[in-house]
Amino acid sequence: MSNTSAWLFIVTGFFISARSMAQNQLRPNILIVIADDWSYGHAGIYGDKVVKTPHIDSVAKEGVLFLNAFCTASSCTPSRASLLTGRYPHQLDAGASLWGYLPKKYSNYTEILQQQGYYVGLTGKGWGPGNEEAGGYDYNPAGKRFKDFATFIAEKPDDSPFSFWYGSSDPHRPYEAGTGAASGMRADEVEVPGWLPDVSVVRNDILDYYFEIERFDRQLGEIIKVLRIAGQLENTLIVITSDNGMPFPRAKATMYDSGTKIPLIMSWKGRIKPGSQINEFVSLMDLAPTFLDLSGQEIPSEMTGTSLLPLLKKEKVKDRKMAFVERERHANVRIGDLGYPARGIRTAEYLYIQNYESDRWPAGDPELYHSVGRYGDCDESPTKDYIIDNKDQSVITPFFNRAFAKHNPVELYDLKKDPNQLNNVASDRKYKQVIEKLKKQLYHWQVRTEDPRATDPQHVKFDQYPYFGPPVKGAPSVYKPD
Repeated sequence: MSNTSAWLFIVTGFFISARSMAQNQLRPNILIVIADDWSYGHAGIYGDKVVKTPHIDSVAKEGVLFLNAFCTASSCTPSRASLLTGRYPHQLDAGASLWGYLPKKYSNYTEILQQQGYYVGLTGKGWGPGNEEAGGYDYNPAGKRFKDFATFIAEKPDDSPFSFWYGSSDPHRPYEAGTGAASGMRADEVEVPGWLPDVSVVRNDILDYYFEIERFDRQLGEIIKVLRIAGQLENTLIVITSDNGMPFPRAKATMYDSGTKIPLIMSWKGRIKPGSQINEFVSLMDLAPTFLDLSGQEIPSEMTGTSLLPLLKKEKVKDRKMAFVERERHANVRIGDLGYPARGIRTAEYLYIQNYESDRWPAGDPELYHSVGRYGDCDESPTKDYIIDNKDQSVITPFFNRAFAKHNPVELYDLKKDPNQLNNVASDRKYKQVIEKLKKQLYHWQVRTEDPRATDPQHVKFDQYPYFGPPVKGAPSVYKPD
């Protein structure tokens, strides 16, 4: 090579490298901080007067607060799978269930970003719980693990944007009883939701839940501190959310708002108007296409979710007036390894649910089968024990029936009259036209998204996928994954 040619090669290489660095600097860093079992409303910025969340509140004040965000399924594994793939759980085969696996054939935003030059990492709980290898992954689908965010930032190449997933274990159970009260929070100030009995046991259980939300808030504060010191705050999209609702009876692992409506906050300095609020309906599965859209990547056609970028730009959007939610198998808590399949549609006025196997116990069999304990789709807790042990008291019986007794095949809740979704009005003839309309909308969504239950409501495949969760102490190992 001549001296002139070598010089041109070096100069050309320099400009290509400089152009690449400039392009990377234009692409935002993406930081998602995800809580485990945190319901909508339980933060200061959402109006809760007991739990203190200064870091969450600060990010929200600098960005946008979503008022109608929903997970696709109120269960850790399928909810996180939807977030990664931009698809509904029923579109993910074994990915629809807890302790299953996520097939690698489905596009995953973290892998796409990594292929496009992003430095990708994970700390804490990523996708799961489940079996990564069974899906074809060498490591967690949310990214390669790092000790903490500070280590990740220290090892990040200077010329690469990053995508980082911080998965907290809070406020997932178990809780240390009394931590909420010991921290200074007062049980008499708790606003007990209408679907739980207003008794001391429940109030203090909620305080312990709040204690872990406050710990999650402190974790967020440490992450933002690292981001600021590293000089990465200005070009980072910060997303704060949860995988599903609080671990209480009639919340997590249900189709009600207490299980499916979640906090969602986004901030990006100079790009998102501070103090904004968005009322349109959005889903966790919209995050994957949003991240790809913001990074300048083409959104795979197989992704069902829709980018939130137009909403963030305050553009007018269509088809954001409802959310669809679903259930398959949560924990393995029914004889025969059976789940509790259901589909639902949530609008501003109504929640409509179809329970396809209403002869099954919605919260699991009354006796321990394999996982958790009695009524095992509901996490063990003082609140759960109180309701079950006092179910024969007339004032507690309605709470037991709503959380643990068998449900009707169809449920309809009029949210204007019944925001706590306590009274099923599906049998009221004056709602006949409402039910017909919602049933049709739900069916059209199922057909559009190729839901097997659209044509075969008793579809059995989801109950036949392997369940990799271990049996609890005292339970036989009744299920052996393939």
